[in-house]
Amino acid sequence: MQYLYHKEAGASSLILKGDEHRYIFKVRRHREGETITLRNLTDNSIYFYNISTLDKKEAHLFLEKSETQEVVAKRKLHIGWCVIDPKSVEKVLPTLNEMGVDAITFIYCERSQKSFKPDFKRLEKILLNSSQQSGRSSMMELIMGNNLNTFLEEHKDAVMLNFSEQILNENSDVSTMVIGCEGGFTFDEVACFNSENIMGLDTPLILKSESAVCAIASKLLL
Repeated sequence: MQYLYHKEAGASSLILKGDEHRYIFKVRRHREGETITLRNLTDNSIYFYNISTLDKKEAHLFLEKSETQEVVAKRKLHIGWCVIDPKSVEKVLPTLNEMGVDAITFIYCERSQKSFKPDFKRLEKILLNSSQQSGRSSMMELIMGNNLNTFLEEHKDAVMLNFSEQILNENSDVSTMVIGCEGGFTFDEVACFNSENIMGLDTPLILKSESAVCAIASKLLL
């Protein structure tokens, strides 16, 4: 891990217990006198703490110094993702986070199963673990949207991923991308976009929704 997340990172002293303590004591096997790095993911600072005391239940840390280290993708990408099975989202969320996706808005599209509901608490835990591993300095924003029309009112520059002669590539000027659920978009949903705001991938294969999201993030961010 590149750092340990702690919401109070930046305080002059901290006491670690529970999962945080297990991380430095059992997983990383740190010892008294060593220095570890923490982030709070609300600013771009990384905080260096000395382990003053460490026993089987608690670790006492004292702040030594801090540095501004922003670790972000080269460009911002906001994904409007039509709701799919949450288990499929959980599998690819760490990958999207590591690639640097800035935000995901989940949208109930016409072919989304309304019984599917994203568990934001669980997704946030996945993002925290992924950010600690990748070194990302800010949290991906997760938003629950209403429907496609509302999303397009708020993001007029949104581009739909669909079958199109306009091929998306790394030079495409796209900052907001809408990805469909299983079964794709309906005729009425496609009609919500101007033709110039519909782009496709250069492949004859049909991708699952979660595969398409990863492909888009890789194409635009890496």
